Amino acid sequence: MDDVKAITFDVGGTLIEPWPSVGHVYEEVASRHGVRVKPEELTRRFVVAWNRKENFSYTKDDWAALVDDTFIGLTTILPSQSFFEELYSRFSEPDCWHMYRDVIPTLTTLNERGVRLAVISNWDIRLRPLLEIIGLADWFESIHVSSEIGKTKPDLGIFQAAINSIGLPSSQILHVGDSELEDYQGAQAAGMQTRWLCRNGNVSEDHTINSLVSLT
Repeated sequence: MDDVKAITFDVGGTLIEPWPSVGHVYEEVASRHGVRVKPEELTRRFVVAWNRKENFSYTKDDWAALVDDTFIGLTTILPSQSFFEELYSRFSEPDCWHMYRDVIPTLTTLNERGVRLAVISNWDIRLRPLLEIIGLADWFESIHVSSEIGKTKPDLGIFQAAINSIGLPSSQILHVGDSELEDYQGAQAAGMQTRWLCRNGNVSEDHTINSLVSLT
């Protein structure tokens, strides 16, 4: 990391993760409406639905369609017509999220060293209040949310918005995230330095790390 004066972070899979899992939260809400499926099966179905989504802009309608796809064949009434609103709201609550252990120690060290910190995330209107309530928002001088900017990573637009806000040359800003396409390739195309966070994978390339502590 040469001459890094600011670091931008992805959120999901980088700073926080659904807790105990997407499937557990889905199961909790669905079971109250008579739909009983094991969390592991719901997580599997969610991953399948997530991987085949197209033109996902993180709107509420996009999420409703994704949840419907996850539950298709499991209920005669689709979630968008029954419990989706409750599920959408549930993911706004802090107990549905787990902050990785390396987050606060890393942010603390970087802050003490005078490194400027910001967020670049594909998310929706729930992100800012969520970061506030879990105690992360105050660490960052700016938070750039795809649904507000109208561009989702890896689109250059969201990275450029952050670069313009920070006011440094892109080469002096490092972006960190858990998606090779959205974070690593997107930031690289924007002229930023970047690291691909592989928490559960083997780190074999110079541009990959398996913990945020590596940044310090």
